Amino acid sequence: MDFTLSDEQAMFAGTARALFGDMCGPDQWRAMMHDQVAFDATRWAAIAENGLSALLLPESAGGLGLTEIDFALIAIEAGYAALPEPLVESAGVAMPMLASLAADHPLLADPATIVAIAPAINPAVASADSAQAILVEREGRALLVMRADARLTPVPTIDPLRRLFTIAFDTAQDLGPADWDLALDRAALFAAAQGMGLAQRCVDLAVAYAKERTQFGKPIGSYQAVKHHLASAQVAIEFARPVVLAAAADCPARDIYARARISEAKLVALAAADQAARAAIQVHGAMGYSWEVDVHLFLKRALALTQSWGTPHFHRARVAARVFNRPLGPDTTFARESNHA
Repeated sequence: MDFTLSDEQAMFAGTARALFGDMCGPDQWRAMMHDQVAFDATRWAAIAENGLSALLLPESAGGLGLTEIDFALIAIEAGYAALPEPLVESAGVAMPMLASLAADHPLLADPATIVAIAPAINPAVASADSAQAILVEREGRALLVMRADARLTPVPTIDPLRRLFTIAFDTAQDLGPADWDLALDRAALFAAAQGMGLAQRCVDLAVAYAKERTQFGKPIGSYQAVKHHLASAQVAIEFARPVVLAAAADCPARDIYARARISEAKLVALAAADQAARAAIQVHGAMGYSWEVDVHLFLKRALALTQSWGTPHFHRARVAARVFNRPLGPDTTFARESNHA
């Protein structure tokens, strides 16, 4: 399997990196937390204007018709920036589902539209307060609830820039049976991709601090104990990277092998994010545990994503289903259900 990125993929990833880097940094995070908000309309307008919200929409719905691996690269950059806006949930999961159910729905006409998504597997809905509508799973069907018709109840969350809600409603549009398994696979995959970005940002923050913080007359980064912590975190990231890219490339196959690969990606990428965040906190010393140091935001986002779209137990069970019920060996590394049943 070839994971080499095309020039177009690199261009989209670079666009996202530059945009998030300019508009989503520590100053913006802290201003949002001070104002107790988790959505920036100006930043979201720029995201939509650059086409990032339409990557997975089919061309018939005004999108770019790209694939999961294209969007995974954007999700990595969203994780690196700890992006508060629900780009992944809306553009990566909800809007493509809406397009598959109602290709001519008016919500699809505006690239700045945000649709939240409420699958049965998640006990709460992320960013429902910033959405124009919410897709709700009911017995395998998709109900479209307009934000004005929904009653939102905030749910306590560890991540101050990723708000959660339970919803109640009396009026909804029944869009019919929906592919909630695909929604789960995409969301788990993009959570893994965000984990990659979170992990790398934690290492980068810790490295920068270790270069400037001195102890006994030398930068603390010159000491082996610090080097080993950060090197171990970076190794975890590099081992997770091909797993995430393989899962993204394999996602369209929609079989037991692809599902196991996606679950493995979520497990290893968010474990790498957790390891990198804790290493970065330790490198910062006692102040690493304080509100003033930005690393805590990345640890909180990693913890939140770890428990969304399937717990680690759920995803280990999906990996086990492949391991214990299908042949193993080098000849089945990239197996398909159609010819390796």
